[in-house]
Amino acid sequence: MRELDRAEALGLLASVSLGRIVFTRHALPAVRPVNHFVDGEDIIVRIHEGGALGSLAAPAEDPGVVVAYEADVIDPDTHLGWSVVVTGYARPVAHADDADRYADVLRPWAGPPTTGALRIRPDLVTGFRLEARASRPAPAPRA
Repeated sequence: MRELDRAEALGLLASVSLGRIVFTRHALPAVRPVNHFVDGEDIIVRIHEGGALGSLAAPAEDPGVVVAYEADVIDPDTHLGWSVVVTGYARPVAHADDADRYADVLRPWAGPPTTGALRIRPDLVTGFRLEARASRPAPAPRA
């Protein structure tokens, strides 16, 4: 297992479109699978009005609501792959041009039409890659 630096972790996160957002709902942890888009270092997910993620709005003076976002690709047969976790603040995307651009890039996979987007600004980015062990050289024959 090899730790990833921030740039490599965000690059891997940008290479996939599905992850899981972890947030607090009714004072308990909640997890939802969502599709995402990476914009610079920010993770963008679409939300729909009345949904659990729509409740993550924060007052304008607040930095946002603390969330975690995780995505991975791990082969079930070889057990090789990677996992990335981002922890940061989530806020609704307020700028209409950005929201429109994200609506074009992120199409909902299921459920009602989305009505907005959520931006996650990462503070902590961690990840690891599960790599194959280097094969050991065969022992030299004894004389």
